[in-house]
Amino acid sequence: MTALGAPTRADEQMIDGVQRTAFDYFLTHTHARTGLVADTSRPDAPASIAVVGFALSAYPVAVERGWIAREDAVGRCLDALRFFAGSDQSGAADATGWRGFYFHFLDGDTGRRAWASELSSIDTALLVVGMLTAAAYFDAPTPAEDELRRLANLLYDRVNWNWSEHDDDAVALGWKTECGFLNYGWQGYNEAIVLYALGLGSDTHRLTRSSFETWTETYQWENLYGIDFLYAGPLFMHQFSHAWIDFRGIRDSFMREKDCDYFENSRRATEVQRQYAIRNPRGFGGYGQDSWGLTASDGPSVDSKTVAGRRQAFFGYAARGVPWGPDDGTLNSACVAASLVFAPEIALPALRRLVVEAGATGGNALYASGVNVTAGGDTPWISEGVFGLDQGLTVLMIENFRTGLYWRLTRSIPCLRAGLRRAGFTGGWL
Repeated sequence: MTALGAPTRADEQMIDGVQRTAFDYFLTHTHARTGLVADTSRPDAPASIAVVGFALSAYPVAVERGWIAREDAVGRCLDALRFFAGSDQSGAADATGWRGFYFHFLDGDTGRRAWASELSSIDTALLVVGMLTAAAYFDAPTPAEDELRRLANLLYDRVNWNWSEHDDDAVALGWKTECGFLNYGWQGYNEAIVLYALGLGSDTHRLTRSSFETWTETYQWENLYGIDFLYAGPLFMHQFSHAWIDFRGIRDSFMREKDCDYFENSRRATEVQRQYAIRNPRGFGGYGQDSWGLTASDGPSVDSKTVAGRRQAFFGYAARGVPWGPDDGTLNSACVAASLVFAPEIALPALRRLVVEAGATGGNALYASGVNVTAGGDTPWISEGVFGLDQGLTVLMIENFRTGLYWRLTRSIPCLRAGLRRAGFTGGWL
């Protein structure tokens, strides 16, 4: 017998296999010339700066588990860091970035802006926290690791976080060469805590303290299915910052008022997802107590069809969420694996089911960005290829569940600690 939610030996083997396969994405889809990593495994996909951040973060666990030699991991990190250090920061239409920020999507071979994408505040933050995580782990006094740490700190110090705070303390989602700042700032609870922690921790271009307060003033505290929690519909919003920051026992002003913390909040959000799937108010196939996971994911772009007496459209790539949608019957397995650390008692049974069902489809469904039973007809619709963000989140969150490696590493990063304190976090390990 094992404790409720505790993995069996078979579970541990399953989890190890899922994590290792997810890591292999970075070995396969990294561009040798630049160190950039493809957004997806689809042909001709551009690189994603956020996926590079996850890759840089994933190399430490690969070294720890013997999947890659330390020297190889350091070399891969240096490829990316050297590229960004020497990249075009002019802000031109075909540049790599501006003011220390980077365009969301880049050509993998040249590093130039792709898809007319935005200079992204959150994706830059995910890239930079990956740099700092690699620097925290690779701490040996060797020329290569010394260079890695130097470049990571240089690139962090170069980001002009304060510039992004352009409208009444609100941090902008992004900026474009053609039109300037996007019309939207960060509103409502989401994945941005890591952005604010980095920006508030800077010694060179710091966010103002009021920027974090301005953001938290837009939070929504809800009661859903008898569960009180800080609302964000897609599950990734409750997960991304937690890949690096251990929120157990530390609280900002908002969470002190609610007698909660962000880790507990993510546990509750996971249960809300499960309860929604059990109720399945829109009558989709494949939902149930061990079948849930609505998040930002790929989805079918097929003709609408009649579902539970109504005409149902399908949304392609979308940030799906509960309970107010959007929801078209598409589930994502990566957010289930990432939930192990918060609620193993419900995530383990769901992951076991995913592994069994994926075996019947050649394993693709376990790593695909989305699976939709309703849209598929005789067989489930399964997203083509895999997405780097899914694989990176899987690697990091499984490791936090297994050993807490990333939480230990980032506790040692001075700017993250300082940023959290300036945001008003106290208690616990702080």
